[in-house]
Amino acid sequence: MIYINELNLTNKRVFIRCDFNVPIDEEGNIMDDKRIRETLPTINYCIDSKAKVILASHMGRPKGKKDPKYSLINVSKRLSRLLNKEVKFVDSCVGDEVKKAVESMNYGDCLLLENLRFQEGEEKDDIEFAKKLKELFDVYINDAFGVSHRKHTSVYTLPKICEVKAAGFLLKKEITYFSRILDNPVRPLIAVLGGAKVSSKIEAVYNLIDKVDKIIIGGAMVFTFFKALNLSIGNSLVENDYLETAKDIYKKAQDKKIKMYFPVDFVVSEKIDEKSVTKIVPYQEIPDGYMGLDVGPASCRLFEEVMHDCGSIVWNGPMGVRPLVHSIL
Repeated sequence: MIYINELNLTNKRVFIRCDFNVPIDEEGNIMDDKRIRETLPTINYCIDSKAKVILASHMGRPKGKKDPKYSLINVSKRLSRLLNKEVKFVDSCVGDEVKKAVESMNYGDCLLLENLRFQEGEEKDDIEFAKKLKELFDVYINDAFGVSHRKHTSVYTLPKICEVKAAGFLLKKEITYFSRILDNPVRPLIAVLGGAKVSSKIEAVYNLIDKVDKIIIGGAMVFTFFKALNLSIGNSLVENDYLETAKDIYKKAQDKKIKMYFPVDFVVSEKIDEKSVTKIVPYQEIPDGYMGLDVGPASCRLFEEVMHDCGSIVWNGPMGVRPLVHSIL
C-alpha cells in the first residue's frame, strides 16, 4: 500500500475521502468533532504541499436524496475553525458548479463537497458516478477507515479508476494498529462487533473468526443473528437477505470453538424517537411492535465480565442507537 507521504502533491488537485459522519443534534449542530480532528494531519499535509484540497464525505443515511439535516455545511465551518483557514463549501459533489469551484481554487486552498450520499450512486458500485467524481482531481487519498470495508462508490469503485492513489495518515495509523493487534495479539483476543447491518461486516467477521478467541455481537445486527436462530425479535431491524449468512457465521464459530456472546436483555421501544417510552426486557421477551434499540444492563455486566480477563480487544461499531444522534453506523 502506498501512503500519502510517498507522493508529490505540489500543484495537484487532491481528493481526500474523509469520514465526517459526526453525531449531530436536531438542529444540525455537531456534538462531537473527533472524526473531523482525526483527519487534520492529512488535510494539513496537503495544504502545506500546495495542493488544491478537495474533501468529500458522507453523513447519515439520506438514501440518495438531498436532506438539509444531513448537509455538511456545518462541517465546513468547524473545519475552518480547526484549520484556522477558510474551507469553502459547494452545494453538490459533482457537476458544473463543483468543477467551477475547483477551477477557481488556488493551490493551498481547501474545498468541502456536499454529502456524497445525496447522490443515489454513492451507496452502489456505480462506475458512472465514479467517473464524474474522477473529473475533479489528479490524486485520490483514502482517509476514511470507518467506511473502507463498504462497496460504496467513493471508497470502492473510484479508487479502481485512479492511477495515483494512497492512504492518508489516519488510515495508515488504523491499519498499523490493527495489523499489530491481529498479527501478534496479547491473548485472549476478543472482537466486539456492533452497528446496524451484518451485510457491512461480513468480510470482517469471517476474517476475525480465524484470529480471535471470543466474539461479542451487539447493535442492530444482532437481530439478524437472532432471527436466523429462531429467536423472537419483535419489530427490530433485520436483514432477511442475510439470515443464511448469519447462520453460517454462527456455525463456523461453533466449529472452531470460538465462543460467541449475544445480549441477554435490551432497551426496547415502539419507535426511534427521543420522546418515546422505553423499557428493558430479557432477550427472549421483546414484545410485538417493539424494537431493540440498545443492550440492557444485564448485557453490559455480561460483556464486562467476558472482557475482564482479555489481553486484547478489537471493537467495531456501536452497541445501540442514540435517538439524538442521526449518524448511525
